[in-house]
Amino acid sequence: MTKDSSPRKKIFTRYETFIIAILAIIQFTVILDFMVLSPLGAMLLVELDITTSQFGLVVSAYAFSAGISGLLAAGFADKFDRKKLLLFFYSGFTIGTLLCGVAPNYHFLLAARIVTGIFGGVLGSVVFAIITDLFKLEVRGRVMGFVQMAFASSQVLGLPVGLYVANLWGWHSPFILIVGLAIATATVIIFFMKPVDEHLKLQTPGNPFKHLYKTVSQPIYLKAFGATALLATGGFMLMPFGSTFGVNNLGITLEQLPLVYMLTGISTIMVGPLAGKLSDLYGKYKIFTIGTFIGIATILIYCNLGITPLWVVIMINIAIFIGITARMISASALMTAIPEPKERGAFMGVNSSIQQISGGFASALAGIIVIQTPAGPLERYDLLGYVVTGTMIVTILMMGVINKIVKEKVKRQIQAA
Repeated sequence: MTKDSSPRKKIFTRYETFIIAILAIIQFTVILDFMVLSPLGAMLLVELDITTSQFGLVVSAYAFSAGISGLLAAGFADKFDRKKLLLFFYSGFTIGTLLCGVAPNYHFLLAARIVTGIFGGVLGSVVFAIITDLFKLEVRGRVMGFVQMAFASSQVLGLPVGLYVANLWGWHSPFILIVGLAIATATVIIFFMKPVDEHLKLQTPGNPFKHLYKTVSQPIYLKAFGATALLATGGFMLMPFGSTFGVNNLGITLEQLPLVYMLTGISTIMVGPLAGKLSDLYGKYKIFTIGTFIGIATILIYCNLGITPLWVVIMINIAIFIGITARMISASALMTAIPEPKERGAFMGVNSSIQQISGGFASALAGIIVIQTPAGPLERYDLLGYVVTGTMIVTILMMGVINKIVKEKVKRQIQAA
């Protein structure tokens, strides 16, 4: 028997690998900027002397401004080279994060989060539009798996380092670190990334707002936007109070928090690419459903815990994020198949806006549901868990509709070829 010695064809070229890496780093900085607020929450409540509702507003201010700016930018998203759009919004995000890094009080921080959200909230849609432009649907699950590793990497590298420097130099310092990384990333994009402008050949002259109206008024797109509205609510409701719940209800110390985030992140990094590959091989909706059920089971347990051993908290956290990672990667890959090429930018912009706005409402609602007692522990966190699991069950049904639409679209494309 002879052994096949022919070299295996690589799935991605060197330039495609570079694009995946640079998009992952951008997502890393944007997600870290948002995620770092959660572990800093325990500090901010004390140092800024604010309530849980005010802290929820700091989180939701980013989301609301991101949602509004995304809607305003969506009509123009298909009118420009996506590289230029990426650099424009990334520059604004960097300035906003710098303002967070020098904020002297609560109201300045609130305003800085609005500026960061205006620019940072649009970046996700630009990143997804670039992925959809440059990569075929058959490999997008893998691409999403790698790009979404940014989420886990922010836990492994960003949050422990951020908490460490925050404990050393104060809560402003993590934001300054993000600014430094963002400037280095933008410099690499300027010199090494090629223009992403093939979609401009499909454009016809017209009013950007008419282009936006045409996009948001399509029935198929409206179904996708409806599913997106609920997809983000779970994370936005649980994340902001994660560290406060861990410290005051589960008995985790501030010094142990980096270990919890780091081990959870390492496991998520391993699961991310695997979930992307499995969604390409076995079906994106199937992996989404499995991930959702894992998330539901573990969230219900977590939100009802009292004082708990550290290793149990870590194991449950890992299980939650495995479910969430599988869910978000497969859903993102499936959603990219919905828009037509000439409308991808607008679709992604609106989709991102809806995600941010619904997330903002979710954070604000979480701030109302959860109450911090004078002694420190949070109350009604179990109720928060029930609300989150309810939204997750509904998204299974809604993503089922999206999956059916994508299957019919792919079938029509094969018949037309």
